[in-house]
Amino acid sequence: MHADRTNRTVLLVLALLLLAAGGFAGAASIGLFGEATRRRMLTDNVVAEFIGRNGAWFWPVAAAVAVLVVLLCLRWLLAILFSTDRTGDLPVSGSGPGRTTLSSSAVPNAVSEEIESYHGVDSARARLVGPEERPTLVVTATLEEGADLAALRERIETEAMARARATLDRPDLPIRLDLVVSPRRTARAT
Repeated sequence: MHADRTNRTVLLVLALLLLAAGGFAGAASIGLFGEATRRRMLTDNVVAEFIGRNGAWFWPVAAAVAVLVVLLCLRWLLAILFSTDRTGDLPVSGSGPGRTTLSSSAVPNAVSEEIESYHGVDSARARLVGPEERPTLVVTATLEEGADLAALRERIETEAMARARATLDRPDLPIRLDLVVSPRRTARAT
């Protein structure tokens, strides 16, 4: 279960429930449920009357619903805290017998180190996300304030990203490059 999708679903259901409650309250106020409902005071305690009449089955059902809500909340919390979109180890194709896998952190670490070695780059992070069959390389490079943005972007795309595609033998590997300009200037020997 992906946390973003879960969050959107839960929030959509909650919004629909609140919208329906508001719609029912508005419909009751204009008399769509009958004149008795329209003239009833908001502070009438119809809920307590209902529970008093149906207490034998109401409390066990309320307890079961509460347990279900707690379990759903726990599942949601676990999905948010422990979900990951990181790619697992990648199979490497070869002509010989056997199976070779590449650690999912090997290529991103090499890409990060290479980009950090470029003049004008303060730091770089890379990671592979998505399924092993169709991963995406996500790269974030923090550039020094006076760095030539266009030249660095060109170099990253033609050198580091081209090597990553060649290493993974995926010429169509999708790559997302985020460039951030740092306000501080670092002293680095080149």
